Amino acid sequence: MSKPQPGPEHREDFPLPDPDNLLIVCGVIKQLGGGYLLVKCVDGVDRKARIPGKMRRKIWITEGDIVLVGLWDRDSDKGDIVHKYSRSEINKLVEMNMVAKEFIDAISELV
Repeated sequence: MSKPQPGPEHREDFPLPDPDNLLIVCGVIKQLGGGYLLVKCVDGVDRKARIPGKMRRKIWITEGDIVLVGLWDRDSDKGDIVHKYSRSEINKLVEMNMVAKEFIDAISELV
C-alpha cells in the first residue's frame, strides 16, 4: 500500500511572496462576483484579483483569507490569485518575517 499524502495544512513547501517576480501577499476584503475579489496588499494598495478557473472549482476563498496574488504588471492594480494560505502557512510567514503580524490582524478586523 502507498503512504497517504499529507493534506494542505501539513505541506512543508508553499509559495513565498517575491515582489521582484510580482508575487505579493494580500488579504481578501470583499467578493465582487464573477470570480473577482477586492484585496488589500501588504504594500497598502487595494487591488482587484481574479480567481483562475482551475482554483475556482477546488478552493473556496472567502473574506478575511490571506492569499498570494500574482500582479499582471509592475504598476498594475489587477492580478490573479496564485495560492490561498492556510493558518499554519500564515504562521510560518510571520515567523520568517515576510508578513507583519499587524497586517494579519488588520485584515481580520476589516471583515
